[in-house]
Amino acid sequence: MKKYECKACGWIYDESIGDPDGGIPPGTPFDKLGSTWVCPGCGLGVEYFEEVK
Repeated sequence: MKKYECKACGWIYDESIGDPDGGIPPGTPFDKLGSTWVCPGCGLGVEYFEEVK
């Protein structure tokens, strides 16, 4: 499972955790979030995230 960080606010999307508050179950790959999902930290879209190495 991978992790992705919002370049604007630093919020981390961890695929193993998902986004329970946003209705995204654990195990959901980042590329399956869809274009309507936004960062819980700042409200920006998936295009502002980059994979954490």
